[in-house]
Amino acid sequence: MESLSAIAAGTYSLNDDSQDHINDTDNANRHSQTGHELYAASLESILAAAKRIGPLIHRTAVLTSSSIAELSGNRTFFFKCEMFQKGGSFKFRGACNAVYSISDDCIAKGVVTHSSGNHAAALALAARVRGMPAYIVIPKNTPICKLEAVKRYGGVVHLCEPSLISRERTAEAIVSQTGATFIPPYNHGAVISGQGTVALELLDQVPDLDAIVAPISGGGLLSGIVLAAKGINPQIHVIAAEPKGADDVARSKAAGQLLKCENPCTIADGLRASMGEYTWPIVRDLVDGVITVDEEEIVSAMKICYQQLKVVAEPSGAVSLAAVLSPQFTAPSSAWAGAKRVGVVLSGGNVDLEVLWKSFIPPH
Repeated sequence: MESLSAIAAGTYSLNDDSQDHINDTDNANRHSQTGHELYAASLESILAAAKRIGPLIHRTAVLTSSSIAELSGNRTFFFKCEMFQKGGSFKFRGACNAVYSISDDCIAKGVVTHSSGNHAAALALAARVRGMPAYIVIPKNTPICKLEAVKRYGGVVHLCEPSLISRERTAEAIVSQTGATFIPPYNHGAVISGQGTVALELLDQVPDLDAIVAPISGGGLLSGIVLAAKGINPQIHVIAAEPKGADDVARSKAAGQLLKCENPCTIADGLRASMGEYTWPIVRDLVDGVITVDEEEIVSAMKICYQQLKVVAEPSGAVSLAAVLSPQFTAPSSAWAGAKRVGVVLSGGNVDLEVLWKSFIPPH
């Protein structure tokens, strides 16, 4: 198999026996000779990522709660707690895989990305572990806790306006000045492969799941999860969860074409991006459905995580719990109606709790 430095520049065909067909990303047709859609990652590339980054990442815990199960018709939920991952979210998996896929002669030039926070911190940390500089472009409205995490991990911060155009232009300028390797937050084969290790672990910890529910924005996490999960068990249901205020995935699936996330309005700051050319085909073809939740449901899910599981989930991380507690998940007409054992990915816990801490201090 090719190295994952080639995966970032290659596409793979998912077929029944999980064979990889490597092709160039500039191939206009993006189809193999057998007619299968070509994807940016595969079960094999995810297994290779697990071997590469296994010594560097945490194998995160899976929690259960009978109290939460009672809220959804006595289904059993298995919570994959990615807030316990290095950097506080699943993002370290993909960042680490991408960083360790870079050739040795590029180390001195470093890496660059633009991110609202979790990928930024993850890339800064992964780069520090490998001993290379990380240039991080961050929107000015990013939560303070995420900005401070990037600085703590040694990232060189470049603030920009909170728009995709500003983020991309700033990152392009840094690449031009430094020669650093650009590692996007999600639309990247090595990143997708790294994120897919979430599903490998979860299905090793709980082999007989009927379904997995995970948050989606740019689609790196869910693309990796669905490739790994359905590569291992084609019968498993994989469901996306997203805020109603940033529902481009639900709209794209309904329309059968990629629609951008324009003017997102949600407290889930990590779920305001749009899918990319590599994540969309995977989501389009393999994800079984999308559940959208409102802001009140997200906050309620965060509260349940805190009160019942005793873990802190950021808004983006709690969207999956909000989804499985929603009427859309429990509807008898859904494709996953019979799912009783459900994996729920809590994707991160980087939330600014300063207001909460201040509330404990009595007024003078």
